[in-house]
Amino acid sequence: QVQLVESGGGLVQPGGSLRLSCAASGGTLSRYAMGWFRQAPGKVREFVATITRRSGSTNYADSVKGRFAISRDNAKNMVFLQMNSLKPEDTAVYYCNANRGAGYDYWGQGTQVTVSS
Repeated sequence: QVQLVESGGGLVQPGGSLRLSCAASGGTLSRYAMGWFRQAPGKVREFVATITRRSGSTNYADSVKGRFAISRDNAKNMVFLQMNSLKPEDTAVYYCNANRGAGYDYWGQGTQVTVSS
C-alpha cells in the first residue's frame, strides 16, 4: 500500500509562491498517475492538477492554469506542485493523490496553504 506525505504548506502573502512536495513510500510512484487536490473550509474537495505516469502530460484546473505547475521525480518517488502568484482563494488544505485504477487510489493527510496579508 502506498503512503503519501505532503509538505511545504504555510502562510504566504498574495502574489507569493510556495512549492508543495509529496513523498511516497510503500510503492513505485512511476506506476501511478499523480494529482493534487484541495479543499477549502466549507467546500468540497476539488481537482487542481494531474500528471500522467509515463509521458508526464499534465492537466490543470482553469483556476490555476498559468500559475501552478505539477512535476514528478520518479527516481525519488516524489511529486511537486509549484504555486506562483497565489491568491486568497487558493487558501485550502492541499492533498496529494496516487491512482492506477479501481482499488489503487491513495491520499495523503494534506498540507495547509493560507494566502493572506
